[in-house]
Amino acid sequence: MDVPSRERDGVDARLAARLAELRAEHGWSLGELSELSGISRSTLSRAERAEISPTAALLNRLCAVYKRTMSQLLSEVEAEPAQLVRAVDQAVWTDDDAGFMRWSVSPPHLGMRAELVEGRLQPGADIAYDRPPVPGLEQHIWVLEGGLEVTVQGEPHTLRTGDCLRYRLWGASRFRCLGDEEVRYALVVVKP
Repeated sequence: MDVPSRERDGVDARLAARLAELRAEHGWSLGELSELSGISRSTLSRAERAEISPTAALLNRLCAVYKRTMSQLLSEVEAEPAQLVRAVDQAVWTDDDAGFMRWSVSPPHLGMRAELVEGRLQPGADIAYDRPPVPGLEQHIWVLEGGLEVTVQGEPHTLRTGDCLRYRLWGASRFRCLGDEEVRYALVVVKP
């Protein structure tokens, strides 16, 4: 899960600036955002100053407050999206502590409701989201390699290579790598 540190530092700095902009656009103090998101003021402040790289769970909570998908938020820290997205130009975001890596294969684009993401979870990775970034979000998960357990609103689903799970997300979800090998999956996200 190696991403050149210079590239990652640039994404983290742009993400930090965008998080600060979003809070300012809503006119919220750090305290107000903390109450809305359930994230401590100090963590929010450190994330906005790029002192920490936000985890997937933290970004999910902020996306829920700002009513954006994670892909939308991450696309806002990149240049204008093009119709053709070459593999070398696909934005990569990692949460090393959680063992999670995410490619924005087809980032959000004006006039389009769907986006395509490739996710990879390392053995033992287990990521839980307490709420959807956008209620009613439609998701289709297609496992490309390995085993993945996806829990949607309390119901676990075991997926193996080639399996596809589709649902609308209204509550909590969880992604867990099964077995001793990395799991790769494609995720199609469609805004309601």
